Amino acid sequence: MITQVIKMDRILKQSLLYDFYGELLTEHQKKVYEQVVLDDLSLGEAAEENGITRQGVHDLIRRCDRILEGYEKKLKLVDRFIRIRQQAGEISGLLDTIETDGHSAEITRIRELTGQILDEL
Repeated sequence: MITQVIKMDRILKQSLLYDFYGELLTEHQKKVYEQVVLDDLSLGEAAEENGITRQGVHDLIRRCDRILEGYEKKLKLVDRFIRIRQQAGEISGLLDTIETDGHSAEITRIRELTGQILDEL
């Protein structure tokens, strides 16, 4: 069970990093990375489809992971994204606990703004 959680965490991390920085990879890197990480092709299937070895696919995935993690280490966009989502969620939660007497229009507007922020993320 714990290995499934760790694998899901790894896949989520890879997906987020790819969403933010994937366009900075070469076309070949993007294609193979998407096949293995996002489309869940095996290394062998991706190797056959791209005319490279299984080891070549493995090395490319590891290299892409390092590249994407390097971008995150410098730019911290994923970290900011997660932090802003958490803060917006906290605002929503706090709004649920606030007494709305006389302030329903303001609270409605705050909810709208919070929703817009989350949609833009």
